[in-house]
Amino acid sequence: MTHANSPISPVIDDLWEHRTELSPRDQGARHHVVEAVDLLDTGTARVAHVDASTDEVVVDERAKRAVLLSFKVLEMTESQVGEFRYHDRTPLKKRLGGVRMVPGAIARWGSYLAPGTVLMPSFVNIGGYVDAGSMVDTWATVGSAAQIGRNVHLAGGAGIGGVLEPPNAAPVVVEDDAFIGSRAMVVEGARVRKGAKLGAGVILTKSTRVFDAETGDELPRGEAPAWSVCVGSTRVKKFPGGEFGLPCLLVLKRLPEGSGHDKLALNEILRDHGIAV
Repeated sequence: MTHANSPISPVIDDLWEHRTELSPRDQGARHHVVEAVDLLDTGTARVAHVDASTDEVVVDERAKRAVLLSFKVLEMTESQVGEFRYHDRTPLKKRLGGVRMVPGAIARWGSYLAPGTVLMPSFVNIGGYVDAGSMVDTWATVGSAAQIGRNVHLAGGAGIGGVLEPPNAAPVVVEDDAFIGSRAMVVEGARVRKGAKLGAGVILTKSTRVFDAETGDELPRGEAPAWSVCVGSTRVKKFPGGEFGLPCLLVLKRLPEGSGHDKLALNEILRDHGIAV
C-alpha cells in the first residue's frame, strides 16, 4: 500500500490505471514518470523503509509503479562508456557525489547511492537503495527496489533479490550494520535485521524457517534476527518417499548490540562450530 507521505505525485496512480495504453509516444506521461524516478535517484523517495514506530516494512506502491511505468514510456536508446555500448530503456546513474565507484560497477538511474558508499565491480538495479558507509563488493547484486541500510557489507557475489511485482509485495530489506557473506542469497522479501551476520552461501527467502541453535526455538520465518550470526542448515522432514533435508536458517550465536564487522571474530565463531570459512 502506498504510504500517506509518499513524495511522488498521485498522477502516477492515474497513469497506472491506463498503463496498457501507454507507450514512448506519450510525452506527458513520460514527463511525470521521469520526474518520479528522479526522486528515487536522489533518495528523496524510496520504494520501502522500516517504520521506526511499528518496526514494519512500509512499501510505497506509487514508487514501484513509477519504476514499472518507466519501462512502458521510455524509449530504447544506445549509450556508450569507453568501448562499452549499451542498449536499454534505463540509462546509467549519473548522480554519484561522494560515492566511490570502481571500474566495472554498474548502477542504473533510479537507484540511490548515499555519499560514502563503495561499489566494487557490481550491479545496483533501478529502485535499489544503498545507504551511507555500505560496500557492495565484487559481483554482488542489489536487485530492483532492494533496501540496504548503513554500514552494510555485501560480500563477494552476494545476491540481494529485487521485487517490483506483485503489488504490495515487500522488497528485501537489509538493515544497518549487517553483513551478508560471500555468495549468500537474500530474496523474496526476506529481512536481515540490524547487525545480523550471514555466513557464506546462506539462502534466505520470505518462507525460510529459522531456528535458534541453542534453544531449538523456531523464530519468525524469513528473518535473520538482529545482532546474530546465522548460517545455512537443513531440517529433516518425512515424505512418502523417505526422509529428506530441507533448507533452513540456523542462528548460531547472539552478538552484543553494536558489534561491528569484525571478520576475525566472525570466522572464529564459525570455526568453533566446525563450519568452513
